[in-house]
Amino acid sequence: MDTLIELKNIDFSYSKDKKTIDNVNLGIGKGVFGLLGPNGAGKTTLMKILLGFLTPSSGYGRVLGFDIMKDRKEVRKRIGYMPESDCLMPGMDAVTLTSYLGELSGMPRQEAMKRAHEVLYYVGLEESRYRQVETYSTGMKQRLKLAQALIHDPKLLFLDEPSSGMDPKGRTEMLELIKDIGKKESMNIIISSHLLPDIEATCRHVIIMDKGKIVSQQEVHSQGIERFNRFEIRIKGNTDSFLERLKALDCQISTDDRELHSILIPKDQSSRILFKIAMETGAQIRHFVQSKATLEDTFVNAIGVNHDN
Repeated sequence: MDTLIELKNIDFSYSKDKKTIDNVNLGIGKGVFGLLGPNGAGKTTLMKILLGFLTPSSGYGRVLGFDIMKDRKEVRKRIGYMPESDCLMPGMDAVTLTSYLGELSGMPRQEAMKRAHEVLYYVGLEESRYRQVETYSTGMKQRLKLAQALIHDPKLLFLDEPSSGMDPKGRTEMLELIKDIGKKESMNIIISSHLLPDIEATCRHVIIMDKGKIVSQQEVHSQGIERFNRFEIRIKGNTDSFLERLKALDCQISTDDRELHSILIPKDQSSRILFKIAMETGAQIRHFVQSKATLEDTFVNAIGVNHDN
């Protein structure tokens, strides 16, 4: 099965006034995919639709070959879900909780208990597996949520903000765990996050969402991500007029605290336009370097275009 997820014309609204998911069409194959977007873009809602927790108001979808509205139980048997919100039951230790959730997924009790020890060891909780879950730190809770998503060896893993609330060391270790999981051919992952470094570190493909829409879908590390050319320049003189002229040409501009301007120019524009505008506005370009576009540039450009529309 090359296409693991297929969505056609999916709409969803929490209220009559505004669509939370707006005419989403999406095909996802095997591999590790990042679902990237600002808070409120609709990422978690889209995941809940795929999981069968929410019913779209219109459209059609399949996950692992099963209809997301008619075959919800079949879908859930085959996927693992690490939610962003706290889903842990107080009064239980990690082994008991993880094995119990394994049983809920259809595993025999003895097998679930054995597997619980294995996944808790894998995520680094072997020494704390008999502690009550309410005594866990935020980072430990995140690891436990990952363990319970893995216990039944799912074909597809949904991770919603997996590094949320973790300190730098814990976040790095979580991302390394995800990268290790992604190396397994039998495991496919979708990571929802608003953190660009997390997506760059773990994913081969990125889907960018904004205002309930898919605004871009591409490989993370490929030439295809560069729909524009990036230049770093430093200007002396009439800076404001120079930058305003560039904005009028749909260029994206960011400036750091050293007054170094990062300019994204659409690929149908020549870099000579920078020097032409500088001459016409009386500005002087004192530093000019072409650099590689990043995922952040692509994200800013995709979101900017969607907001303009």
